[in-house]
Amino acid sequence: MRILYDHQIFTLQNYGGISRYFCELMGRLSQDPDIELTLALCKSRNENLRNLHLTNRARQNNNIPLCDAQESPTIQKIMHLGLPVARKIARIGFPIIRKVAPIDVLNNLRSNQRESVRFLKKQEFDLFHPTYYDPYFTKYLMNKPYVLTVHDMIHELYPDFFSPYDRTKEGKKQLIESANSIIAVSENTKKDIIKLFDVDPDLIHVVYHGNPFESEIKSPIDSSVNSSFLKKPYLLYVGNRKGYKNFIFFIKTMAKLLKKYENLHIYCAGGGPFDLNEMKMLRKLDLSSKVHYIKTNNYIMKQLYANAQAFVFPSLYEGFGLPILEAFSCGCPAILSNSSSLPEIGADAACYFDPNDPESLARRVEEVLSDNNYRNQCIIKGFERLKFFSWEKTAQETKTVYGNLACHLM
Repeated sequence: MRILYDHQIFTLQNYGGISRYFCELMGRLSQDPDIELTLALCKSRNENLRNLHLTNRARQNNNIPLCDAQESPTIQKIMHLGLPVARKIARIGFPIIRKVAPIDVLNNLRSNQRESVRFLKKQEFDLFHPTYYDPYFTKYLMNKPYVLTVHDMIHELYPDFFSPYDRTKEGKKQLIESANSIIAVSENTKKDIIKLFDVDPDLIHVVYHGNPFESEIKSPIDSSVNSSFLKKPYLLYVGNRKGYKNFIFFIKTMAKLLKKYENLHIYCAGGGPFDLNEMKMLRKLDLSSKVHYIKTNNYIMKQLYANAQAFVFPSLYEGFGLPILEAFSCGCPAILSNSSSLPEIGADAACYFDPNDPESLARRVEEVLSDNNYRNQCIIKGFERLKFFSWEKTAQETKTVYGNLACHLM
């Protein structure tokens, strides 16, 4: 069975959960003698591709140079508008964009799109699996089927948190309604798809992610994040801090606790340095010396989880929630919002709070901070819950979706 993956997420994302998912999936499927896969991509800055171990048979189709360049905030803002808008900008080629993008990220977008279209036109595949929601490929499919992975319904449920120029929602709707088969990353995501779109539930298959740290090769120790450099004790916040992630609610709720527990700190891992509004909020709450941003890689993340009193996930909505499994795998108690898919993934191994109720969050954090027996129980249950998830299981269940679709169309 010949599977073609396109460039989309590897053009848009330098590091993140969706590209991690596709890299883990491709890495395992490339070892399957029944699968021949191709990633139609010319250039990428995606860090997950660096750790992608393909077999020689898959690798011969993918000679992908990885560009080492500084992040450009302007380019990142453009990319967050979604691929259709970014493609229009790439065609226009504004001089100002070229000035702020020394490696010409938008040229990469053009060349990657051409490469994906070239492979689509060749028609040397049995099934297509796009890596994001731009419907550019539909006119090149001919009669070939495609499988779409839906990671969440955030754009649909929280549209106010996105730019009015973001066309992700429109592209996703088109692809969901015409997909031959859909993979949802959680039962909650499947439920949301059915609620929002006219889709046959039998076309939607729930396939969970695996543990992001499952097959991690140890990185050299970075002295800047040796645990002795961390201000302990601390709570850990991970990832993007915008909108539905509920970061402002989290910090304002924690302000009283940070005053009560004078030695307690908060580390914010990833998501970029604090912006001006965030720094202003921290100064106003007198928390600038207690809340810290730290740039991360996988090794740093493991250090941060392993030394934290707890990981707090206040998000209003998640399609899956990979950081939950990261925390479990590092023996870090997880304090989670009781919304969307988070209780589904955390089950009884995490403790939960209402993401709209400050007292609910404060109680849960104090419970973990003050009760070592409860904290240890959370850690033990986390390790047990983690056994339910693996990338091998993800790959095999995805292969089943591919196989069933191929048989149905024969």
